[in-house]
Amino acid sequence: QVQLVESGGGLVQAGGSLRLSCAASGRTFSSYAMAWFRQAPGKEREFVAGISWSGGSKYYADSVKVRFTISRDNAKNTVYLQMNSLKPEDTAVYYCTVAGPPRASVYSPDYWGQGTQVTVSL
Repeated sequence: QVQLVESGGGLVQAGGSLRLSCAASGRTFSSYAMAWFRQAPGKEREFVAGISWSGGSKYYADSVKVRFTISRDNAKNTVYLQMNSLKPEDTAVYYCTVAGPPRASVYSPDYWGQGTQVTVSL
């Protein structure tokens, strides 16, 4: 049973920073791509950032490039999202995802976490 548990969300003022973490369990994830998606109220869920199984390739939505950084620690089965220079439009529920072989595509997850709320105030 794959389980993804996000943490690190909360309320922050515009311009501030947050670091999201996602601990994965249930199998070995070293061959899995990992990613973050988000869903704002009244909007569709969207891709935010993804990282390949090795960490050698990283992908970002244009809206978060430069401001957000994704990383992973395979020894801990954990993926992180460092979010800097946060804006009110970053307010959303953030979901951790994993995608397994053979495709292991960051854009096509196999499993989703429950989500963590990020709220950015003016």
